[in-house]
Amino acid sequence: MNFIEKKLAELHQYMPDQTALVDLDSFWERTVHLASQKPLNDRREQVTSLSPYMTTYKVTYEGYDQTTIHGWYILPNFVGVEARNLPCVVHYHGYHGSKSVPENYANWLMMGFAVFAMDVRGQGGETGNLLPQSYGMTKGWITQGLLAPEQSYYQAITVDALQALTWVKQQPEVDASRIVVAGASQGGGLALITSALSDIPCKVIADIPNMCHMDFGIFNSVGSLSEAASFVMTYPEHLQEVMRTLSYFDILNLTDRLTKPIFMSVGLKDPICQPETVFAVYNRITSPKEMHVYPFNGHHTSGDHFGKIIRFLRG
Repeated sequence: MNFIEKKLAELHQYMPDQTALVDLDSFWERTVHLASQKPLNDRREQVTSLSPYMTTYKVTYEGYDQTTIHGWYILPNFVGVEARNLPCVVHYHGYHGSKSVPENYANWLMMGFAVFAMDVRGQGGETGNLLPQSYGMTKGWITQGLLAPEQSYYQAITVDALQALTWVKQQPEVDASRIVVAGASQGGGLALITSALSDIPCKVIADIPNMCHMDFGIFNSVGSLSEAASFVMTYPEHLQEVMRTLSYFDILNLTDRLTKPIFMSVGLKDPICQPETVFAVYNRITSPKEMHVYPFNGHHTSGDHFGKIIRFLRG
């Protein structure tokens, strides 16, 4: 057995303790119920695209609060594809990113999928953030409200992502039984947590996902969780409150809710979403699943990765 084989064998056996508190289920039941009662106040407006082979809509809706969430809704528009009963991928972007521009989703359109891509509040897109702030923060966004799960940034972006699914399910062009959630890094974490909390997704694409085994991540990651580590470094007296808050959004504690087929990927040299965090979640999933390992990759996939995703979705 060579080093890489041994490393993978160890990762496939990695089963750290879950950190869920007794009120985890009630917290999410309350959160999802309140979200379901809130109107979307949505708007959908067709806009001009650079390509005649796509029909593009600018979408706004309200998610967790009154923050206007911006998104793109894009339909394939070429011979052989009718704009009805379409499968749709709901795409969540990585940390610091945005919904980008419609043309960046051409690969999905060419496969016959509709696309809904949303901004994560406050980050690199058009979407602001009206979440109240009652305590200081360190750099980035995730330390907003980090002392309690209620009204935390993680709660807000999760509900925003869930409301995106609600909006997509209502669209007349979409087959509601074929809605896929997808993303990488932060987006992979949002894909997993929305699938755990909603029965709308039929399949999940979670590439190099964040929000996994977060107690390991806050200690080791150089990514977004390093912001939480910096917060605790500044306010060491709040360590237990921070760890408590993270536990509600850690996919490791929600794996029993993951029941749909899941496609995951991992880079064995990833310093942001370390392989231990990804395998900690993957090893507890009991639904149909695939793991695609890139032994020499950091925080990225490579090769014909999109082809692997499409074959998984068609399988």
